[in-house]
Amino acid sequence: MTDEITSKETSSKKKSCGGKKNAMLAYGIIQISATVVSAISLAAIAFGFCAVKQESKAFNGCVEEVIADGKTNAQAVRFCNGGN
Repeated sequence: MTDEITSKETSSKKKSCGGKKNAMLAYGIIQISATVVSAISLAAIAFGFCAVKQESKAFNGCVEEVIADGKTNAQAVRFCNGGN
């Protein structure tokens, strides 16, 4: 009779441990997924900064060119922003 009780206790302990195992696996997968999404987001932000840097260089080049033509800084900025 004691052998039956111990085998039932052992099987019930194994079953309860399986639920915890699945929960930890799900937590690990969610954690890795969140890390991957975060890395992709940071890469997208970095590429966005590269575009801003290139646009800034082009704008500064335009301003320097217009100033070299003899206009004031304010006139050069206005012109490069699309004004007359």
